[in-house]
Amino acid sequence: MVKMVAVPVNSQISQHLENAHFYDAFQLNLAPCKRTALEIYLEVIAKTPSWISFLMALRNRAAPMFGLKDLGPLGNVQSCKPSTSYRVGDRVGIFTIHSMTDDEVILTDSDKHLEAKISVCKSLHGTANAVTVSTVVHVHNLLGHVYLFFVVPFHKRIVPSMLLQSESRTLH
Repeated sequence: MVKMVAVPVNSQISQHLENAHFYDAFQLNLAPCKRTALEIYLEVIAKTPSWISFLMALRNRAAPMFGLKDLGPLGNVQSCKPSTSYRVGDRVGIFTIHSMTDDEVILTDSDKHLEAKISVCKSLHGTANAVTVSTVVHVHNLLGHVYLFFVVPFHKRIVPSMLLQSESRTLH
């Protein structure tokens, strides 16, 4: 079961909450695993539901009309590239790796309108393992605020849906 939680204080992304215009976090309990945070992220985006891919395609088609960049598909990763070959600065789908440890990967995308950071953080939650996906957004201008207004309702459905979709297929 995915639940909305506070951004974990032990997560590096919590250092980016100051002056954020939006942030949230969703958590899913996991069976014990040795996968890194990046491996979990790659598994999650590899199972992107078709309805989310459709919404991303619509967003990308409309983006240039509003001065936004086409991000491409969310799960646009090289499936044959091993997770151990990714480095800070590498592009993974629509995001760039900002920082990376075994327990947390922070990915980012920014433009003149806003900066979004996504954290996938593994932790012990009671006696179980958990993965928490946190999002932090800093807006730079009016268009960023307008974009965020329209995207947040979808975001609040997309992140839990992707975690649930992946949990049922691979995260056990």
